[in-house]
Amino acid sequence: MNRNKLLEAFISNLANVIVHQILEKAIDRREIAEIYSKEIKNSFEIAKRYREKINPKNSSLPFHDIEDIKTKLKRKINSELKLRIDKGYKNIELSLVSELIDKFLKEMRIIS
Repeated sequence: MNRNKLLEAFISNLANVIVHQILEKAIDRREIAEIYSKEIKNSFEIAKRYREKINPKNSSLPFHDIEDIKTKLKRKINSELKLRIDKGYKNIELSLVSELIDKFLKEMRIIS
């Protein structure tokens, strides 16, 4: 798989993690929250594997890659959450998006 496809797969899986994390916080039904929690764990593990294939996890990415990842993540997440809001989902905190992006990018050692 070429580097651009690896980056896209990484971004897609990490976006899925963040979307489900926000949905998990928005939901008041335990059984649905558990489904979101499983999806978070699954997508996070897949994102970690893609991260390791992009470049060694102990080395940082070039600045332009980091900015590109952040921009694409924000766009994907906001788009998906707005679709969910249009479908009638309630209590979705769009203000959490940037905070969670930074949290997970630090956890993945993309940013410090």
